[in-house]
Amino acid sequence: MWDVWWVWIAGGFALGVAEVLLPGFIFLGFAAGAVLTGVLLGIGLSVSLPLTLLVFALLSLASWIALRATVGVKTGQVKLWDKDINDN
Repeated sequence: MWDVWWVWIAGGFALGVAEVLLPGFIFLGFAAGAVLTGVLLGIGLSVSLPLTLLVFALLSLASWIALRATVGVKTGQVKLWDKDINDN
């Protein structure tokens, strides 16, 4: 089952839905890694389960780093709070 390409892509889409429901850039890198792993399996990558999981982990890490670099907090950017919810 883990060597079927559409399982990885469906898992990636499920992780994408989880990112929408629970935002915070936690699941988005994993979702991109799963979809990319599914694409690699779809074009003919045939390896063992441990190697497939390693590919998934490396692609997820690379995706998270790329997402963090493009849409993450920029250097020198500081969040300033003007009003607190507890202030009257």
